[in-house]
Amino acid sequence: MADSLEIGRDVLVREAVYLDEQRWDEWLALFTEDCEYWVPAWRTEDELTSDPQAEISHIYYANRAGLEDRVVRIRSRRSPASMPLRRTTHIVGNVLLTGAEGKSLMRLRSSWTSHVFDPHHKKTGIFFGHAHYELRRKGKSWLIAKKKTVLQNDYLPSMVDIYCI
Repeated sequence: MADSLEIGRDVLVREAVYLDEQRWDEWLALFTEDCEYWVPAWRTEDELTSDPQAEISHIYYANRAGLEDRVVRIRSRRSPASMPLRRTTHIVGNVLLTGAEGKSLMRLRSSWTSHVFDPHHKKTGIFFGHAHYELRRKGKSWLIAKKKTVLQNDYLPSMVDIYCI
């Protein structure tokens, strides 16, 4: 169990580092082809939306192709939402192993903060929350099959993008 937690923690930390260093290809390689990437919105002060197909979400991609498309737009420098690109520092902590199925699947929960500097407006912001991961083993690697990010401070003075949270 301790080995699984260390392996899972390593994947989560790599994800944060790759986002901070804008290592987009390495970040995408952490995800399975059929991954689900979801940042639900808050329906009320106490309740998140529960169906990304029928309710509003801050971000939702049903598979890695959606993430790949977003990275293409970021790299093109033609995306007004990401020009100039914000600088980030992600901090991942409180990683818990919440479940496992044999040696091929594990579930994790983490807390996170992301410090974001917007060079265009010369402002700094902080996003924070927790995330639920499902990691799937592929050969010797563990990949993210599902990621649900709960954004606790969802009053967004500006846009939020995949690299901000």
